[in-house]
Amino acid sequence: MLGDAEVMLAQEQGVRMRKSGEKEQFEGGLGGELEGTLVLTNHQMIFVCTNEQKDDLKAAAPHGIMRLVYSDVQDLTSIPKAGGNVFIPLSSITAVKGHAGHLERPSLEVNWQEGDEKTGRVFVERLTGRSRHRNLNDWATVIERLKAGDQKIIPLPRAPSMDTLDGKIMRVLADMQRKGAFEIEEEVEAQFETKLDPDDVQASCARLADTGLLDKVQDRSGDVYYQKRSPLGDDAL
Repeated sequence: MLGDAEVMLAQEQGVRMRKSGEKEQFEGGLGGELEGTLVLTNHQMIFVCTNEQKDDLKAAAPHGIMRLVYSDVQDLTSIPKAGGNVFIPLSSITAVKGHAGHLERPSLEVNWQEGDEKTGRVFVERLTGRSRHRNLNDWATVIERLKAGDQKIIPLPRAPSMDTLDGKIMRVLADMQRKGAFEIEEEVEAQFETKLDPDDVQASCARLADTGLLDKVQDRSGDVYYQKRSPLGDDAL
């Protein structure tokens, strides 16, 4: 059975959504595809394409630039039931399959029952790389376990008050994306209109990691990032 309280388990930004059976449109044009953020909770999967934001990232694509389109989702209550957003209750899913993307990008194919209608979508990951331990195709197994009631959900410590620096940092990391201390500092300063000491930010991030609210991740180059810990624990996506 799915848990009563809805909690966010995973996010993937820069996801392209297309209808099942349609081929992916690559950099030459999106066609009928939408691009946004895919969110997984213990109750539903949500594709969010409102409040669109864009980032230009270095890539191996032509011209060395990839434009990432996504929605910044910091909490579930901020997602409107409009504007192309798609809500898929896990209980309505009839089939889910992950595609590892050996020739194409990793993707997740989902079919579900919507009233009397059967519908399906394919969600394609754009941010790939060797530093990733899991990709969008790995969501399939977790979704199947959530539906069956076999997926373990780990309760996390209570988030600190927003009156504290720890609480403000948890707020900007609520989107479950990896961020370095400098990026965290910039986002807190912009969102809360304050000025921070970099040493205080580093100390706060380390403290939050020690208490189990953040994961501290080091990439191959030795750079350190922080990410909000997922209630999926070792199965984190």
